[in-house]
Amino acid sequence: MSSPKKIVSTALLIAAGVALPLAFHALPNAGRVFLPMHIPVLLCGLLCGFPWGLACGVITPLLSTLLTGMPPAAMLPAMLCELAAYGLVSALLARHSPVKNPYARVYLALAGAMLSGRLVQGALNALVFSAGSYSLRLWLTGAFVTALPGIAIQAVLIPAIVFGLQKAKLMDMKHW
Repeated sequence: MSSPKKIVSTALLIAAGVALPLAFHALPNAGRVFLPMHIPVLLCGLLCGFPWGLACGVITPLLSTLLTGMPPAAMLPAMLCELAAYGLVSALLARHSPVKNPYARVYLALAGAMLSGRLVQGALNALVFSAGSYSLRLWLTGAFVTALPGIAIQAVLIPAIVFGLQKAKLMDMKHW
């Protein structure tokens, strides 16, 4: 993908990352359950690579907070770091994985990014943002149990989008 296409794709995914959560926040706690902002950031890392995935992960929650008030300012630092990790790690794993099969590479990059983002978020909450009031149990519950529907949606939807774009010849995974 050329640089202008990456810029436009990243901008569209940032816009989706701001707009998509609005539909989910009509339901109580839906943002934490379905993780709608994560999808465009993970896609950006996979589709556009580094540094675009990282930029999407930083800009999306910041812009969303400024425009919509979601995530709330108190949650923004940890979420910004988590989403930055998603965008960065998905891009790096997709590009530098030793796995040659592009389908396995997508799933590996997605799983690695999803895990690393949750680890970053948990570590920062435990050590900086919520030091003293954050526990392993809170992290496991929020990052995995509550978020299980969102994790399942990401595991199904994101590879389907990536493979669909490849099949439509809108993306070439050979550069990985």
